[in-house]
Amino acid sequence: MADLLQDEPVDVEVTDSQTVFEGRVWNIRRDEVRYNGAPMVREYMDHTGAVAVLALDEHDRVLLIQQYRHPVRMREWEIPAGLLDVAEEQPLRAAERELAEEADLVAEHWSVLADFATSPGGSDETIRIYLARGLSAADEVFERTEEEADIETRWVALDEAMDAVLARRVQNPSLVIGVLTCHAARSRGWQTLAPGDAPWPARSRPVGAGAHGANGRDGDAGA
Repeated sequence: MADLLQDEPVDVEVTDSQTVFEGRVWNIRRDEVRYNGAPMVREYMDHTGAVAVLALDEHDRVLLIQQYRHPVRMREWEIPAGLLDVAEEQPLRAAERELAEEADLVAEHWSVLADFATSPGGSDETIRIYLARGLSAADEVFERTEEEADIETRWVALDEAMDAVLARRVQNPSLVIGVLTCHAARSRGWQTLAPGDAPWPARSRPVGAGAHGANGRDGDAGA
């Protein structure tokens, strides 16, 4: 029987780790490591990680939001999402908060739909996508500012959202992965879902936490 197809964690020796740029949301980190017996230097985005929510109603419609994203100069269609930037907040609680703040909704049932690394060659950001069902209106309507001030919401049939993904009309990765995974999970009777509080071993470290090598120490010389 072939080995189970899965990513493998690797514990490499980090000989030096420095924060070379500090930003408002994330930093840039430079690590010196030894891999396969040879030294190498890698710079990457030191990111706090995030959660996203695919909210599905009783008619198999997905709640989408549209907002401006400056780096790509687009108003993207997305699913509600937010950073894991509140100290000690559990990912599921963060997802509940984002659904309420961005969509004015609460959900009775929560499951883990997908986990992914956004750009593993240049960032340590990981995102967990939740499936939220049993939806109802939140008690509180939140004030929205900046990019969120003119958010547009739209309920879209899951099949229609799938068509938009396959036709490459939408680009946001959490939306794309969430819709593809949800569509596949539904076809398998939701057997692929995990509990909302399932472990998340690949979750991003807090920004500034440093890189831990084989010796287990925090090698941040610049923080």
